[in-house]
Amino acid sequence: MKTINELQTLATQVRRDILRMTTAAKSGHPGGSLGTADWMTAMQFNILDQDPAQFTMEGTGQDMLFVSQGHITPVIYSTMARRGFFPVDELKTFREFGTRLQGHPSTEHGLPGIRMASGSLGQGMSVGIGAALGKKMTGDNHLVYTLHGDGELQEGQIWEAVMFAGAKHVDNLISTIDYNHQQIDGTTQQVMDLGDLKAKFEAFMWTVVVISNGNDMQQVLDGMAKAKSLTGQGKPVCVILTTEMGYGVDFMQGINKYHGSVLSADDLPRALAQLPETELGDF
Repeated sequence: MKTINELQTLATQVRRDILRMTTAAKSGHPGGSLGTADWMTAMQFNILDQDPAQFTMEGTGQDMLFVSQGHITPVIYSTMARRGFFPVDELKTFREFGTRLQGHPSTEHGLPGIRMASGSLGQGMSVGIGAALGKKMTGDNHLVYTLHGDGELQEGQIWEAVMFAGAKHVDNLISTIDYNHQQIDGTTQQVMDLGDLKAKFEAFMWTVVVISNGNDMQQVLDGMAKAKSLTGQGKPVCVILTTEMGYGVDFMQGINKYHGSVLSADDLPRALAQLPETELGDF
């Protein structure tokens, strides 16, 4: 377990990794990655009951995490590498031809920590439910976590899965919504307004936890602890995590352009100057 200060330092380093990876590759999705860096850091280091050295695809005897919004691989790979799933130096290969660190997660190369090829939005909820039911069938008391973009909730498959999980009492599942109100074509309100997410999930027989500032590490830790305490009570748990796209770099924050646009080599130093170097060191 890490202290709050250690987690905050890790999140800063993760943000540095994200910017350097995507700028070097000249492609990628930095905005959502920066926004979820606090949550992903907290998950990998303090919340998930897992052992990177004992990783298996089946996930028996460990918590499982499925990131349905698979385009945020920069934050996925950085936190996994920093947690010890694979060497940090491998982050240099992000999006290179033949790399294990492809633009969307892939199971093709057997990268430890990845159990699902994601990025085709809408599918992660169904996969997470299947894994959670599998744990119930085998008597494994560990939890299954999923992460979804708010724009992803415009996919119909999500709501069929949400209805199923509530109706079938999949109460070992915690699904977090990265609620940054931004997607590739604009704000979620402009593209397709999501309405009252809390009321919608509750109507589908879920318990809902709201984290009002998903870029505050203490709120993330407290909110996820509360979510965990609510499992095993007959309902799946939804966490509505309000984040800010591009968080940590003032000229990227809240701008949907950075959903899938990267910094230029000239802008990178200006961005990194807002994220102090840490003792962990750049890759």
